[in-house]
Amino acid sequence: MSFSWLSLLGFLVAVCVLVTVHEYGHFWVAQRLGFKVLRFSVGFGRALWMRVGGADRTEYVFAAVPLGGYVKLLDEREGPVPAAELARSFTHRPHWQRIAVLLAGPGFNFIFAILVLAGMLLVSGSDELRPVLSAPRADSPAARAGLREGDEVVAVNDRAVRSRSEVMLNLLDGVTGQSPLVLQVRGPSGQERLARFEITSPAERRALSDPEAGLNGLGLRFAELPIPPLLGAVTPDGPAARAGLLPGDEILSVNGEAVHDFLGLVALVRAHPDETIAVQYRRAGREATARVAVAAVVQDGARIGRIQVTQPRSPRFAPGMVRHIDFGPFGAVAAASREAWGMTALQARMLWRMLAGDVSIKNLSGPLTIAQLAGDSASAGIESYLGFLVMISLALGFMNLLPIPILDGGQVVMQAIEWLKGSPLSERVQAAGQQVGIALVVLLLGLALYNDISRQFG
Repeated sequence: MSFSWLSLLGFLVAVCVLVTVHEYGHFWVAQRLGFKVLRFSVGFGRALWMRVGGADRTEYVFAAVPLGGYVKLLDEREGPVPAAELARSFTHRPHWQRIAVLLAGPGFNFIFAILVLAGMLLVSGSDELRPVLSAPRADSPAARAGLREGDEVVAVNDRAVRSRSEVMLNLLDGVTGQSPLVLQVRGPSGQERLARFEITSPAERRALSDPEAGLNGLGLRFAELPIPPLLGAVTPDGPAARAGLLPGDEILSVNGEAVHDFLGLVALVRAHPDETIAVQYRRAGREATARVAVAAVVQDGARIGRIQVTQPRSPRFAPGMVRHIDFGPFGAVAAASREAWGMTALQARMLWRMLAGDVSIKNLSGPLTIAQLAGDSASAGIESYLGFLVMISLALGFMNLLPIPILDGGQVVMQAIEWLKGSPLSERVQAAGQQVGIALVVLLLGLALYNDISRQFG
């Protein structure tokens, strides 16, 4: 894992955007239902910027620590409330309205993710790489299942798949479930057959759920598609940029060794951390050589080289290897909704299996990993960063629905209990719930941060 200022900036922008969306959900529904909103804050701590507006004189605040936010409603549990305004206090509103306000935050995160994803599909459509396999690793579960080079995966456990990303998600779901893992594949001749994996023990399934295992644990490999050695994005002030390399440059060789595709360039750069390499390139028909001081980062416990460039945004693949789909407005929203639902349902299943001990807890990621993903996606361009925001927005919405007392989901449960009970919960019960909630959140964050540090330092 590498960490840079771009990672920090991408992380902070994502937090501010998604927290604003989440809290605006609470704010918007509360106002529409007649609650009095005292403050809408993005961030915690000292106010860096504040404006007071509206009939209720609501405070709009941007605070010094942009790692969260809150909407403060009128509530007599937090101080005296004038008798004339009691009807607008949180505890005096009907229970269904309180629950609606609590659900609105996660709801807006889901809506935001769907709208962003739909916009991306509407503008650019969808490019899907066909899930064609290369030869499986010898003596691996894939080899024993009878998979062969050139097979194309068409279904995983009876779920149709059309792209490599769909195969990956469904394999993760299949490996960590209780049912046998069965792939339906189509051979080069067009004949379809079933490949059954022998995963006999829960320990083996748990090992395969480890993020470091991935497809490798099954012995599966997608067919490598050569990507021309052209530079896509070049990070400003990165090693490549400082050496004068520009987007669109065609890399010919590194230290005299010919480069045939982008993956070859990556492999050569990785092998030279903290060294200066000679990069021969072609630009506008002219060849030149740049001396690049390669940066070093730690990834999976090993030091590797990086020059902070990305592959071309639209690499030229062999004919027939990419399916392009265009969408109209309704089709884009429908496709985005299906994808958002699929990702959220998978999160729920994975968390449940993790709690049951069927999935490795190494799948929990914390702020360091999220910051790294933010930086990597920002480096790859606006489309990649928007995809990152979609993923994190869905995760934020889902996590806030968990029945943990200090989260929205836990507060919904407490309001539902009060509604059924016909009277408020005692202060003792509410305080105990808050303490349990804080302990659970601290435990989850601690595990996630431990995983982050383990990935960083191996």
